[in-house]
Amino acid sequence: MLSLLKSLIGGSAGITLSPAQYKAEFADARKPHVLIDVRTPEEFKSGHIPGAINIDVQVLPQRLEEIPRDKAVVLYCRSGNRSSYAAHLLRRAGYTDVYDLGGIGEWRAAGYPVR
Repeated sequence: MLSLLKSLIGGSAGITLSPAQYKAEFADARKPHVLIDVRTPEEFKSGHIPGAINIDVQVLPQRLEEIPRDKAVVLYCRSGNRSSYAAHLLRRAGYTDVYDLGGIGEWRAAGYPVR
């Protein structure tokens, strides 16, 4: 279903960040932002980036009121597909400061911790 929605909507998802860019520009610099893991709650429980909140991409449109508009929004998932789609959804909903961190696998491969 997700791939069908992506193909129907199309368009730009936002700015892509590497794990090192995220650490330097947001985490280490303490730039105000919200980090959202858009995987399922089960995936989130199996390990997530410290400080992340979990909003499954499947329920994201119904939970937009939980996402602040006055801070940067950084998204990630398992491989980068769902986070790209979530970034696109947020942009369509009027969010302007949206970043796609890609997949948690890249985070782990860079040697950064998960909880």
